[in-house]
Amino acid sequence: MAPFVIRRLIGMVAVLFGVSVLVYVVFILVPGGDPAQRMAGKNPLPANILNIRKKWGFDKPFYVQYVRMMQKAGNGLIGKHGEYDILTSFQNRQNVVHEIKRGIPATFSLCIGAGFIWLLFGVLVGFFSAVTAGRWSDRLITTFALIGVSMPVAWLAVVLRYFLAEQPKKPIFPDGEYVPLTADPVQWAFHLLLPWFCLSVLFIGFYGRVLRSNMLDAMNEEYVRTAKAKGLTRRRVLLRHVLRNSLIPIVSLFGLDFAAVLGGGAILTETVFDLKGVGWYAAQSVGDLDLPPIMGVTLYGSFFIVVFSALVDFMYAFLDPRIRPT
Repeated sequence: MAPFVIRRLIGMVAVLFGVSVLVYVVFILVPGGDPAQRMAGKNPLPANILNIRKKWGFDKPFYVQYVRMMQKAGNGLIGKHGEYDILTSFQNRQNVVHEIKRGIPATFSLCIGAGFIWLLFGVLVGFFSAVTAGRWSDRLITTFALIGVSMPVAWLAVVLRYFLAEQPKKPIFPDGEYVPLTADPVQWAFHLLLPWFCLSVLFIGFYGRVLRSNMLDAMNEEYVRTAKAKGLTRRRVLLRHVLRNSLIPIVSLFGLDFAAVLGGGAILTETVFDLKGVGWYAAQSVGDLDLPPIMGVTLYGSFFIVVFSALVDFMYAFLDPRIRPT
């Protein structure tokens, strides 16, 4: 177990380093990516651009700028202050780490609630679809699953917000925005019901289809026929043998999907419902070609992806005793 954890930690550092370098190089090379020129405003004097470039260190080699940016990100994490000591936005001079921390509650609330919904209903849809394979109920479930997979999240969010929150004289749901859990737990959940549903619909259909296929394949395996021959009940065979082994790919999908959504993959949902989470912050930063926030959000998302990929390996070992992290 110890070698596995050590390798995972080394891999995590390597992935974060590689992603940060790649993002930095891409945005340095992108046309119009000179931050000094953007910070100087419209129609700046050349002297102003040179002054900003020197003050912020943009005249240094790109690798020196990269190291300084990473140092500033670390200073922000440990609580240092000062415009030139921490990672700040080139556009509005805001503390990037502080802005990400401010958006985390909304993003976590959205992703945890939606993740619970899509995992629960995805498993239920896949299980009942596999158990009733070939019947009218299976066809009905499959049809709804395909409809869910086919609907773009942004389109669904706009339609639901318009008809359920904006258009009616007496709206059924609130018109977006985020209410902190500590302020009012009831309103917190009420404001997130539509975003939860919109974000989870696609995953429910996809997970249901994957689990159905896995379970139908597992039902024809020899260990399942052996369990039936021993006289085990159908319920026990389905739950302990078929479902348990079929969940292994679902665990892998959920770990990576949840990490991606938590790391900013819920951009469209947060933007439509004006939740102002990390995804919304990332969308604003990309639109402004603001490198420090993009770098901070990218590292934030990469961290969750590598952490959840390690947790997936541990869940593999729990679901299938033949798998052991070594």
